[in-house]
Amino acid sequence: MTPMTTTFAAGALVTARGRDWVVLPESAADMLVLRPLGGADDDIAAVFPAFEDVRGAEFPPPSVDDLGDARAAGLLRSALRIGFRSGAGPFRSLAGIAVEPRAYQLVPLMMALRQRTVRMLISDDVGIGKTIEASLIASELLAQGSAQRLAVLCSPALAEQWQDELRVKFGIDAELVLASTVAKLERGLDLGQSLFDKHPHVIVSTDYIKSTRHRDDFVRHCPDLVIVDEAHTCVAADERTSAQNQLRYELLQRVAADEERHLLLVTATPHSGKESAFRNLLGLVRPELANVNLDTEAGRKLLAGHFVHRRRADVRQFLTKQDGLSDDSLREDTEFPVDRKFKDETYQLSSAYRSLLEDAIAYAGERVTNARDRSKRDARIAWWSAIALLRSLVSSPRAAAQTLRTRSAAALAGTAEEADKLGAPLTSDASDVDALEGLDVAPGAEIEDAGARLAELADRAEQLEGPDGDLKLAALTKHLKVLLKEGHHPIVFCRYIPTAEYVAEHLAEKLGRKMVVRAVTGTLSPQQRLQRIEELAEIAGADPAARRVLIATDCLSEGVNLQHHFDAVVHYDLAWNPTRHDQREGRVDRFGQKRDIVKVITLYGNDNGIDGKVLEVLIKKHRQIWKDLGVSVSVPDAMSSGVTDAIVEWLLMRSQQPQQVGLFEPEDLATRSDEIAVEWQSAAEREKASRSRFTQRAIHIEEVAREVAAIRDTLGRAGEIRGFVRQAMAGLEAVLRDDGDGFTADLSGTPAGLRDVVAPVLGGDAVERPVPFRSTAAVARGEAALTRTDPVVGAMAGYVLNAALDSKIDGPRPARRCGVIRTREVATRTTLLLVRYRFHLTLPSRAGERQLVAEDARLLAFRGAPASATWLSTEDALGLLDLTADENTHPAFGESTMTRVLEGLPATNEHLKAYGRELADELLASHRRVRSASGEIVRGLNVSTEGSADILGVYVYLPVSGNAGGAA
Repeated sequence: MTPMTTTFAAGALVTARGRDWVVLPESAADMLVLRPLGGADDDIAAVFPAFEDVRGAEFPPPSVDDLGDARAAGLLRSALRIGFRSGAGPFRSLAGIAVEPRAYQLVPLMMALRQRTVRMLISDDVGIGKTIEASLIASELLAQGSAQRLAVLCSPALAEQWQDELRVKFGIDAELVLASTVAKLERGLDLGQSLFDKHPHVIVSTDYIKSTRHRDDFVRHCPDLVIVDEAHTCVAADERTSAQNQLRYELLQRVAADEERHLLLVTATPHSGKESAFRNLLGLVRPELANVNLDTEAGRKLLAGHFVHRRRADVRQFLTKQDGLSDDSLREDTEFPVDRKFKDETYQLSSAYRSLLEDAIAYAGERVTNARDRSKRDARIAWWSAIALLRSLVSSPRAAAQTLRTRSAAALAGTAEEADKLGAPLTSDASDVDALEGLDVAPGAEIEDAGARLAELADRAEQLEGPDGDLKLAALTKHLKVLLKEGHHPIVFCRYIPTAEYVAEHLAEKLGRKMVVRAVTGTLSPQQRLQRIEELAEIAGADPAARRVLIATDCLSEGVNLQHHFDAVVHYDLAWNPTRHDQREGRVDRFGQKRDIVKVITLYGNDNGIDGKVLEVLIKKHRQIWKDLGVSVSVPDAMSSGVTDAIVEWLLMRSQQPQQVGLFEPEDLATRSDEIAVEWQSAAEREKASRSRFTQRAIHIEEVAREVAAIRDTLGRAGEIRGFVRQAMAGLEAVLRDDGDGFTADLSGTPAGLRDVVAPVLGGDAVERPVPFRSTAAVARGEAALTRTDPVVGAMAGYVLNAALDSKIDGPRPARRCGVIRTREVATRTTLLLVRYRFHLTLPSRAGERQLVAEDARLLAFRGAPASATWLSTEDALGLLDLTADENTHPAFGESTMTRVLEGLPATNEHLKAYGRELADELLASHRRVRSASGEIVRGLNVSTEGSADILGVYVYLPVSGNAGGAA
């Protein structure tokens, strides 16, 4: 005999497996697809009514013998809203992600949703949150069904960080496709299957996939949504562009050629001093942008829909009266550091070190002079060998010794051009090098038969290790002790691996046992680097008196976020391109940095012939422009290398022809300095003009404000979250103490059930010590942010909600489903209802219509009896949450009052239904508004209520005894 089955409509409430569920549109007669009531998509389950007991359910009314106090309504409402993971608003993904985006980060998302095929160049400044902005768009497109698969193209050093960001914050599990992982991935493929078909979401090494051997398969099976990180490294500016950049550009041209593919290009430096590179980037977004006249209104309007380019000053205070709004009610302040405090500290060489440097310069000058008489190839090899020798000597004795004993890479070259390709990456600091991986090794200087002479210099270098012979190391130790005494956690950047290891060894001995010193260099894999940083933070974090000191090479100068653990930067070795300094400083000077001022110390030798001139001509000029404009302005690498070449040339000439030095320096070095100053000023003016020309105007500030208000009304505002956590913690018997920008909560006396749900989120024994709750969204390990998406806050809200719904839970239950409160603020009986609605959404997209069920919670209030209710405005209903009890209510009277109200509630059903229809109309208008620029995405859009509303809470406010218009 076939079991009887009942058909349930989408949005219906059913009971199965001991809990309540919502029926989803994907259900069929013989299989129900269910989501737990108030749950997330991760909890969706399939149930077969023929084999399991599935029944229609109605949400039970509150129990009159489980009355709560005046806080109960607000706590239950907040717990419910915090737990929403399937909101009904136009931004489908926001309720389900584990990050609370800043209001300004919604602007790129709003721009994207107005495009049928999303094409964006996101170029906000360093530290504003471009990764979050791109991930928000990706998450929304996937949630809406407009995209099915995702690929992120990035440097292999950043791949695991992207993977972690997508998984932890956005719930997107992506497979790593790197040179080191491909073999394993391919072993799991079926015959003829591409790994890009098998894995819907991938993070791909741009360096791996750009080769002609691999890119064809990627292009054939490329996902319909692609994010390109550090996109400025993937365009060709002119015929001098490196072969690797050219390969990346050809790859992106083929990816962008599919007009149906969503493409997000992410870079903080869209110009990089090269207008042609900027135009090529724009051409990938939309071909006509490559040549459009951006000086015309039509050209700027065309660009505006696809380009986001903002400084920190543009978003530090957002949604304010200064932005054009009528008031500051939605104002959002973002805690960026307000400035960098630069301090240049000098040192002098010891007599032995100066003697070594002079002998090395004399040797190098001799080799360069002799090589010029032979051939252009020999001259270029000798040149790169000389630069390698000088840079390593200025870096550290250990780097110098290794360079002196290592054969020059350029010596393998067959031509002068090949020598330049081999020598330049290891000795220069070009901003557009193919990758920073492998560039922190000490370069070689040995060429031909100079082994004995170089070996003698290497032996002398080794004897100089330590603060006695190396006064640069002694100076670093002195300045670090001052930083540490002031409470800083500094990063020391070195040019070469041997230098970083050497510095770390000596500092570990000199700084004291409370100072934890670790080195991170290119000898570690990207994942090992992150692990070592976390280990350093964990070791030092256990002791408030301990300080962290990280010694790093430039393998950490791009992409890795270090602001949570470090707050000062020391440039132990000067970079020969000031952009590299900006990249280093940007690792800690970004959103989430708790210090207002980031200290930057630059060490330079005033008698080594190199540092002083690099500092004066390049570094200081770059800083001044940064301070004037608030952004970093790059100059072409050829200009920077022209200056450093002139410095090296001058040094070598001084060693060979000292009588000409006075004539040479002003004629060449000064000329190069003047040229770069002119070019830099020109670049700065172009940047200043572009900031004005490309001001974000595709989305008006009023539109942003309207959507932000709607999101906060649905999901909760910052003040509500803070109040909820404090009240819930107090109600659960935690001990609270104010602490700077937040408070701490000692959870040791709270119910075991709460500690059980919080412990996995905080990790280890974190619940055994006070947990810091911070006002900022950027928190360190073991801390919680006062935001709805923080996992600690989410776990707490889940516990409070479950305790409110289950009166059998042991221990304190701060939220209850009903309450009777006497207050002076009402003159007649007033009833507040917490109501949950379910909506059926039809969302059109390129892939067809998608059917969804979503939830929303609202407060409604009325005066008098339910049958003759006078309904209050939304603002007045919200105001009831702030009322406090002015008089005790006798339990028996409270129960009898609540009984009468609950018995009369059916009389409010028609009003609740009508209000639900109004909400559906408002939601439909909101969805249409967000997609207004694309008529194709609007057609077929529909929102309707499903089933009857659930009354989760009923709270009765009565006048105090003796007031006119009493409660009876």
